[in-house]
Amino acid sequence: MKGFKYLFQVAGIAVCFLLLMTPSAFSAKNGDPKIGFVNIKKAVADTNEFKRIKSEFDRKFQKIQKVIAAREGEMKKLYEELNKQGFVLSPELKKQKESNFINKKKSLERFVQDKNEEFAGMEKEITAKITRRMLDVLKNLGKKRKFTLIIEKSATFYFDNARDVTKTAVSAYNKSFK
Repeated sequence: MKGFKYLFQVAGIAVCFLLLMTPSAFSAKNGDPKIGFVNIKKAVADTNEFKRIKSEFDRKFQKIQKVIAAREGEMKKLYEELNKQGFVLSPELKKQKESNFINKKKSLERFVQDKNEEFAGMEKEITAKITRRMLDVLKNLGKKRKFTLIIEKSATFYFDNARDVTKTAVSAYNKSFK
């Protein structure tokens, strides 16, 4: 989500700059500009689709956390056994148990890293999909309500809350993507 935040800030600033550079776009014949504001991160997170997918995602994540916790428990037991028995074991057996412990530790670390990457990729994919759809919803909302421009709120210093279309965008998204 951090990448999207900066992307929308830069996009919002660029749009504001372009608006300042092209005053003819808002000449008297076009009337006063009608500008809306949206918190895209909140809009995406508040959609029913995101909430449903996040709930499923959280359940999967909790299952994986339980697996990791169980494997960490096994690792702790192996470590304690190795420390307790280390003085009485033959050098060969001690070396074998140490090697077994190191291999299991590396396996667990790889498993955790793989799952972290897997979940990060899933989150990025889900967020990108919903964000693309939300941008389409915002375009349609802008056309329907005759906005000249809809800007990301984080790219502005001040805005009139009456022009905030975040809740409206979420509602329109939920109707479009049940």
